[in-house]
Amino acid sequence: METNFTFITGASGGIGLELARLAAADRQNLILVARSGEKLEKLAEELRATNNVVVKTIVADLSDTNDLAQVISQIDHWQITVNTLINNAGFADYGDFATADLDKNLRMITLNITALTHLTHHFLGKMIETGGGKVMNVASIASFIPGPGMAVYYATKAYVLSFSEALSREMKGTGITVTALCPGPTDTGFAEAAGLGKSLFHRVFPPYTAAEVAKAGYKAMMNGKTVVLPGFMNKLSSITPRFLPRSVARNLIFSIHKKH
Repeated sequence: METNFTFITGASGGIGLELARLAAADRQNLILVARSGEKLEKLAEELRATNNVVVKTIVADLSDTNDLAQVISQIDHWQITVNTLINNAGFADYGDFATADLDKNLRMITLNITALTHLTHHFLGKMIETGGGKVMNVASIASFIPGPGMAVYYATKAYVLSFSEALSREMKGTGITVTALCPGPTDTGFAEAAGLGKSLFHRVFPPYTAAEVAKAGYKAMMNGKTVVLPGFMNKLSSITPRFLPRSVARNLIFSIHKKH
């Protein structure tokens, strides 16, 4: 059975791509999953050439439960032991929920929550058997506050943070650590894909690069830290809602989104 593999979803660009580079530089063999086969294979070729590691790729849309099942089946078929799981894939949508594309929001829930939960459960059991491992789930600064104007996205990321923190405690003493990476605005094309463009968040909080966010997350994961927020302003913005009435906090986010 092949060992010492890091499994990364959403690996063809942005934070996922940079995490793949960091893991490969750490001599981790890789299983990379993304929707874009062309981008995925280009990255795989780069990592094989520069780091002399094994890189396997799977083209799949994890917002499709059939694709998710096929990914898990493929891993089992390869008889690969995954000692590091990075659930990075996710997407957002901007707009009031009542008039939103319901199918898109349901696919968001499937990707951001269901796929992440399914993969974590699948690999955690195997990590327990082998006596150790690492899990990193990419949450968001949005995890800490409700987000009118992006209600479903904020709710999915609140789940990711809560789930990760709970698992971190459950896994204490097993040799397995669970980390939630909570980036703020990041230059990845994510905001544009969500329909936000250069949001007010991006103007108030200058975005970090994907490489900076990935480096902070990877370091925290390797050190077994439970929650990481890259950058002082992100840390501050995660704490501030605790000192505000909830009505003020949600009205503030609503105003920011309406001014994007």
